[in-house]
Amino acid sequence: MNKEFQTENLGQTRDILSVSELNRAVSRLLEQSFDVSWVRGEISNFTPAASGHWYFTLKDDAASVRAVMFRGRASAVGFSPRSGDSVEIRGRVTLYEARGEYQIQVDQMRRAGLGSLFEAFVALKAKLEAEGLFDPEQKRPLPLYPRAVGVVTSLAAAALRDVLTALARRAPHLSVVIYPAAVQGADAALQLRQALAQANDRQEVDVVLLVRGGGSIEDLWSFNDEGLARDIASSLLPVVSGVGHETDFTIADFVADVRAPTPTAAAELVCVTRASLLAGIESLSSQLNREMQRKLERLAQRLDRAASGVVSPGERLLHQTERLSGLKFRLQAAWQQSTQRRQASASRAQDRLQMQLPDLALPLARLARASRAMIAAQQRQGLSRAAKLAGVQAQLRALSPSHTLARGYAIVRTGQGAIVRRADSLKVGAQLDVTLSEGGLAVQIESIRKGEA
Repeated sequence: MNKEFQTENLGQTRDILSVSELNRAVSRLLEQSFDVSWVRGEISNFTPAASGHWYFTLKDDAASVRAVMFRGRASAVGFSPRSGDSVEIRGRVTLYEARGEYQIQVDQMRRAGLGSLFEAFVALKAKLEAEGLFDPEQKRPLPLYPRAVGVVTSLAAAALRDVLTALARRAPHLSVVIYPAAVQGADAALQLRQALAQANDRQEVDVVLLVRGGGSIEDLWSFNDEGLARDIASSLLPVVSGVGHETDFTIADFVADVRAPTPTAAAELVCVTRASLLAGIESLSSQLNREMQRKLERLAQRLDRAASGVVSPGERLLHQTERLSGLKFRLQAAWQQSTQRRQASASRAQDRLQMQLPDLALPLARLARASRAMIAAQQRQGLSRAAKLAGVQAQLRALSPSHTLARGYAIVRTGQGAIVRRADSLKVGAQLDVTLSEGGLAVQIESIRKGEA
């Protein structure tokens, strides 16, 4: 059944909508009817959820509307909004169907009325950066152990109380000189410059803190003054800026030698805690005591060597005997401890080795079977080779020249030892050597018969 929301003939339709269907239809209608647009108002009931989403109400003098900004969009905002801030938001009109309340789903947020101020801030920042006023090489190092700290701020500012509290807690021994100046208003920038110049002229402090609490860009605008920025850059004293909250940035922050996220952090940056100083002194004292002890021991050894030259042989022998006894006792104790450690180590190693020894029963059984099989194979192979050897020996005996000679044959050789095979190769009167089966003959040829077998 089609239950599309009908705005014209709602009273005539016979379909009955549930509350959820009604809210869903109204939500679609709102999203289709309103384009993404910018809305200006004041934040109230600001609630940052643990998930990172922001929930708040945007209001003016006559009306209010709920708004939500999800974590992915909120992380791109360059500041942390608070209740009472005037902002401009860009988003879509939606309906929170669970309660039937319409709301704005925020995609972007910026402080209201910051267009021209922000453009001036960006232009001045680019100008001073191009001149090299922000270069790290131009920054002055902070003194490690300042004698006195100067504070440029308003006497009524909460930032002054924060700085004094932090310094009193961390370094109560440190002197503090306050150079009062307005931190907000038309004359604030001039008063800040005069206070900084006074600190440089009097040279009674080692570092200057330029601080004030958080606020809107209009509240902090005096710290974006070009003249103040140039005075900070040319200051003889190192300057630490602690203006606003961690997300607030001013031109003074970029020009200062060190930028602190808060006034309290600025105070903590310029001083070493009293506890750290005491710990350092204690460490140096211990080091001095150790060095003195070592020197005294060396001198005592020299004294002992000098004294040993004037004492009697008996006293020297007694001293050496006592020293030898002490060394013997220490050696015995050390040997005993070393032996015990080695025994314990050997015992542990033996236990580990025992645990890692393999079970040899099965491999030994396999080895015994293999040994028996190898012996049987060797015996079979020996019998086979003996039989082959006997056959070869019989063949050799049958083919042996001595066996042939025993059957009535003879070997005839010339006087030079060459075997005679052809009668026509010999001459009458030549001497021949005849080898028989037993003994031999020396004969002379009387005649030669050719061609007879």
